[in-house]
Amino acid sequence: MRQIFFTWLVMMPAFTGLYSQHITGLGTRWSDSFAEWVIYTDIEGEEGELRQKWQMQDDWTDWQYRLGDAAGNIRLKWKDNPNEWEARGGHNIATARTVWNNNFREWRITDGSYSFTLVCRYGNVWDEWNLRAASGGDFQMYTHWQGDPRDWGIVDELPAGVSLPARLLMAFIVVFHSSPRE
Repeated sequence: MRQIFFTWLVMMPAFTGLYSQHITGLGTRWSDSFAEWVIYTDIEGEEGELRQKWQMQDDWTDWQYRLGDAAGNIRLKWKDNPNEWEARGGHNIATARTVWNNNFREWRITDGSYSFTLVCRYGNVWDEWNLRAASGGDFQMYTHWQGDPRDWGIVDELPAGVSLPARLLMAFIVVFHSSPRE
């Protein structure tokens, strides 16, 4: 019993570190395309990617992500309804739905355990987003340069239990709706 407790005590910091990773930013891989993004984290050297699954078809409804050992997808839940997205990764599913139909400045995001309302801070500028009345932490996104949606900073102070698909879905909703699709 003593050996099990000692092993647990020694290994606990390693397992805790798995859940303490935070996304610190997103940036386009190429300056002239919004189809591939680099995901930055607070762990040095740990970067991920978010990219369109079918780039040659210019399909904006199906995306893939990879961050460390985690991989998954983000896709439009219903083919002709841009009001609902779904992110899957591992055994987790997160959904994002507009609070009001066709108002893409306010989203309800949930992963089954947590629910957040993500809003565009200003009505006519897509450069800043944050959570409204979040009792379970804070999440903010802002462009590094006003009017340039290629580079985003992220303040991720969400509880450790919020799934990676939910965190990435929040970031995805922001960059997707702030990016030109021409």
